[in-house]
Amino acid sequence: MNFLITGGAGFIGGNFLHIMTRKHPEDRYVCLDALTYAGNLETLQPIMDLPNFRFIKGDIRDRELVERLFEEERFDIVINFAAESHVDRSIENPQVFLETNIVGTSVLMDACRKYGIKRFHQVSTDEVYGDLPLDRPDLLFREDTPLHTSSPYSSSKAAADLLVLAYHRTYGLPCTISRCSNNYGPYQFPEKLIPLMIQKATRDEKLPVYGDGKNVRDWLHVADHCEAIDLIVRKGRDGEIYNVGGHNERSNLEVVKTILKALSKDESLIGYVKDRLGHDRRYAIDPHKLETELGWKPQYNFDTGIAQTIRWNQENQSWLRNVESGEYLRWMRRYNYLHGK
Repeated sequence: MNFLITGGAGFIGGNFLHIMTRKHPEDRYVCLDALTYAGNLETLQPIMDLPNFRFIKGDIRDRELVERLFEEERFDIVINFAAESHVDRSIENPQVFLETNIVGTSVLMDACRKYGIKRFHQVSTDEVYGDLPLDRPDLLFREDTPLHTSSPYSSSKAAADLLVLAYHRTYGLPCTISRCSNNYGPYQFPEKLIPLMIQKATRDEKLPVYGDGKNVRDWLHVADHCEAIDLIVRKGRDGEIYNVGGHNERSNLEVVKTILKALSKDESLIGYVKDRLGHDRRYAIDPHKLETELGWKPQYNFDTGIAQTIRWNQENQSWLRNVESGEYLRWMRRYNYLHGK
């Protein structure tokens, strides 16, 4: 089959391509990525020369480009990883989140309708459900949990989800949606909690923790997420939503302390900072539907996953330094990718 993977130079999309180009060598994977600040072409360097992979620089909002690509490639499956995803950035500048996450999704689906596909898959987030109270561990997000967004980011993702379901109902577009908990693992942009804390602890710098640090997230290793998406795309039912969670609830403070302990660093490095606006208290996913209908099970628990992630960060300091310094932008310019060639 011929796959279009949008946002494939980002964290989750990049890991998906690393895993699937080798797991399914009989399939072809075309990556469309605008290479914004979080899109790093160095992430894809190990697979750039594979015969079943092609990279295209472009924006999912560019209707002419998207339709031309569909005309050339005649895709069977489209998986939309492309999204502006950082909550703090969405608070500062909501507009770009609305344009990419909503308008971009509609452009892709219009092309899917025009050229015909077997499946459009929307990669969403548990943040569309809002949050849960810390004192009710029995409460979990399920697929029928009402949407209750807290940030411009989560609102834009919820709007995109509703648009996908509307295209399915109105036009019969074959589609699925997955909503995941917090991902971590290799190639994660170092503004996110886990890679940021690993880097700062390694350098003996203060680790900034929002508020009281008691905000809870369900942590999902990115490889488990990728396997879930592959399963949903190939075996999921059209028009269905599937929650993907890791069964690994941890407070932000617990995550930070785990990293410090693994690196033999003192907890005096922890520094509390002013809380984020509208900061959700707890996310917790119930992946029962995915587990029972499609047989998915996460392979990583938090202890094995965080150990692997710390090890990867330690062994890939050049990748991290390049991201932090902007060297990867210069690397992309050398290959003309920033100019769309």
